[in-house]
Amino acid sequence: MKKNFFGQPKEIIFCKKCVESNQRFVSSVQHKIIKNQVKDTALFDNQGVCYSCKFFEEKEKINWDDREKEFSEILEKFRKNDGSYDVLVPGSGGKDSIFTSYILKEKYKMHPLTCTWAPGMYTDIGWINFKKWISNGFDNILFTPNRKIHSLLTRLAFLNLCHPFQPFALGQNSFATRVALEKNIKLIVYGDGLSERAIGKINLNDKKKNTKISRWHYKKREDEIFLGGVSLEELQKKYGLSRHDLDPYLPISEDNIFDNSIELLHITDFYNYHPQKNYYFAKEKKTFEVNPDGRSEGTYTKYQSLDDKIDGLHFYTWFIKTGRGRATDDAALEVRNKIITRDEAKSLVKRFDGEFPKKYFKDCLNYMNISKEIFYETIDSFRPDHIWRKKGKKWELKKAVWHEK
Repeated sequence: MKKNFFGQPKEIIFCKKCVESNQRFVSSVQHKIIKNQVKDTALFDNQGVCYSCKFFEEKEKINWDDREKEFSEILEKFRKNDGSYDVLVPGSGGKDSIFTSYILKEKYKMHPLTCTWAPGMYTDIGWINFKKWISNGFDNILFTPNRKIHSLLTRLAFLNLCHPFQPFALGQNSFATRVALEKNIKLIVYGDGLSERAIGKINLNDKKKNTKISRWHYKKREDEIFLGGVSLEELQKKYGLSRHDLDPYLPISEDNIFDNSIELLHITDFYNYHPQKNYYFAKEKKTFEVNPDGRSEGTYTKYQSLDDKIDGLHFYTWFIKTGRGRATDDAALEVRNKIITRDEAKSLVKRFDGEFPKKYFKDCLNYMNISKEIFYETIDSFRPDHIWRKKGKKWELKKAVWHEK
């Protein structure tokens, strides 16, 4: 048993306004590349309200027309009059990247280049949506990592970290910067941000509109880098990987970042982000289709995170490590957007959170080259003992949001 392996608070609490837990890691790119794992979790105020809910309270006070004007003024500084690429939009062809790329091109008359770090295993609907997005007028650079290497790193990340998404997340995290450097593009605009789903930003008015690339985009000390929970030295010596094999997953050098003055923006700082509205926008453009199963495993929504067969496993392992999963993530956001009530969210979480990802289970096992026995043994070894207890042959949560009266 990994005793509180991820450093979460031992006392489990839930937000009084939504259904978020203080066990949530700050971002989906957690277990970054440091050996000591996660130390930062969702923040709560003295009244038991999570900072993302506080963030939404502040959003209601914002003049979004003014914000859009600020966005336009920033874009003008980067605009190229010769028709060459002046902004980079990372994305997969989901609702958020569709919204962002269309807004930049159609409303602001920018010249976007899109870029995509390919999933480990494309789903049918993910590939369809990607092709629809690109075929509607966008240039794209698609990078597909070496399958042999990526599957090995995915296997190691699952076995050592219970985080099969780590190689994808790390590669995706620095890929856009690599493209921007190669194409001499000074502005990167992402279609979503962390504040809506993670710790929030209390004072929106004091934030900087242009953000330098964060420290995780470049490497400080290579002895702090662990891909799949394994040091670079061991990956090269034990697994026969070269430095060239590992480069796509590693942060960019610090000098390259600051010498090129690349700026990074999240469109959610200038448009009042709403996932349902983005879905309707993408649907109107006829460039996006929802999950053909009606909803995604582990949740009740049908339009988010559809492109990778490993998505369901990722959210399931998230549930194992934190006691809160995909349905909690979606329901908390919909409470903040006033689509559902907290009581409705609690019912949805109780019904769908932690649902086993059976649709692509065999595909995932084959991709990671592990047996069912090793899979379940690994899963159970990563259940924090302050979150889980075993009754007979079944595991149950010690505390859940739906336990509240």
